[in-house]
Parts: sequence; C-alpha cells; structure tokens
Amino acid sequence: MNDRYAHPEYLAETDWVAGHLDDPDLRIFDCTVEMAYDADTGYSIRNGREKYQAGHIPGAAFIDLMDEFKDLDHALNFMLPPPDRFIDLASQYGIGDGRKVVLYNAGPTWWATRMWWNLRAHGFDNAMVLNGGYEKWVGEGRRVETGANTYAPTPFVSRPRAALIVGKNDVLAAIDDPDTVIINALAPELHRGERIQYGRPGHIKGSVNVPARSLLEDNTYAFKPATELAAAFAPSGAMASKNVVTYCGGGISAMTDLFALVLLGHDGVQLYDASMTEWGPDESLPMETGD
Repeated sequence: MNDRYAHPEYLAETDWVAGHLDDPDLRIFDCTVEMAYDADTGYSIRNGREKYQAGHIPGAAFIDLMDEFKDLDHALNFMLPPPDRFIDLASQYGIGDGRKVVLYNAGPTWWATRMWWNLRAHGFDNAMVLNGGYEKWVGEGRRVETGANTYAPTPFVSRPRAALIVGKNDVLAAIDDPDTVIINALAPELHRGERIQYGRPGHIKGSVNVPARSLLEDNTYAFKPATELAAAFAPSGAMASKNVVTYCGGGISAMTDLFALVLLGHDGVQLYDASMTEWGPDESLPMETGD
C-alpha cells in the first residue's frame, strides 16, 4: 500500500479549511466533549460548549454530543439518537443536502469521528474530519475567535444505513463468524484485563486490540500515513476480513478505528454502539483476558 488513503475525501487538512472559511455552503462544527480519567473516580465528562466559546475556528458552530445528539431515553450514555430526533437536530444545526461539513474537536479525534459516523449512518457523506483537530489548527498559529456562532436551519434528509450500527446479539454472532473481525479500541491494559473499568476485566471474547490512540501521530492528533495505519491493523487481519466490528467503552474512541478503516478503503465496518458499558456488566456475555 502507498501512503495515499483510499478515501482522502473524508479528511480535511487545515490549509484547505483555512482557504474555505468564506464558503457559504461550508458548515464547520466543534464537537468537543471534555473527558478526564482518574484512577480512583473513573471518567469525568464535561460539555465542551464552554471550551468552544473560549476559542474556536472562525465561523464554527458547536455541536452538542453530550446533551443533544444522543438518545435521551436510553439507559446508556451517548447512544445514537432515534431517527426523528437526529433529523430534527441536524436540520436545526444547518446540515443538509448541498452543504459540506467539517467536524473537529479538542483532544483526540474521538468526537469528530463519532459525529461523522452518525451522519454517515443517515446517508450523509458530504462530511469531513479535520486532520489533527483544534490543536493542529492552533499549533499552526491560525486565527481563532471567541463567542458562539450558529447556522441557518436546513432540511436534513435521512437515507438510513441501519447496518452500520450493531447490537450485542450481532456481536455474539460475530464471535464465531470467520468472516468478521472484532476490534477493541481501548487501551492495552484494559484489553488485557490489567485494569477493570467496565464491570469485568478483559475484552469481548475473540476480539483483538488496536488502540485508537495508536492510529494518531505521537505528537499530534493527526492520522498516521496509510502505510502505518495498515500496519497497525495487519495483525488483526481486519483489512482482509469481509466485516469488521469496532467497540470501546461507550462507542466513542472506537470511531477512530472505524474511521481509519474507512480511510484505508474497508467498506464493511460496523460500530457496536453500546460497547463495554453494556457488555462488561452482563455476566451472560463472554469475555476473556490477556492479549
């Protein structure tokens, strides 16, 4: 494989965005959710709106993945909203046919890729993830602004792709399916069971570990070149497999693995949205420890 992605159109480089800030059909969204991990208390999660208002790419609006773009009635956090709610929210935010969308967040690219996949699951393919995110933009000395922006509402037309999201029964079936690879995007110590965070130690039986952070450049949050991404997935056999299911703790960092596979040209990737927040506490679902 050369160092060109099969689908570079899904990545927006900072130079391109800087040159298109005045494009009336461009919609730029900050998707930041602030997460911090403490060994004693676990994850703390904060809405990223305040951070967005303190500094963002000029013209960008804020997409609220913590409190709006989720299923408000589901027991688990961050689950994909019901179709009617998603359509209504996307329309309110100004996402629709004829619009090009750029998504970014502060920190690792989990949240921007999450929103990208949500849109893709509704058949909207005119969205890109900013390569390197907000840190790369600021690190290059590019202009930022404070306050808040919004876009005029635009009718959003959903063209559902239900197969892109799977549930626990699909994952159970995939464990013994030779045509499917299950990938855990969590940190290696969680995968091996050295640290317990989701009720039980270890990972979904038969799944392999490709940590989401390993797919991004060491010093930045930009995606690694195609050859390095392919090498990261090679031990799993993902690129040669007909189907791939990715998961993590709550369907967030798994999006980076999923997005990277799409960049490489895999067209059979799916997300287990509930991930370990559902699987881990359920003693009836098989898990294992080690590599």
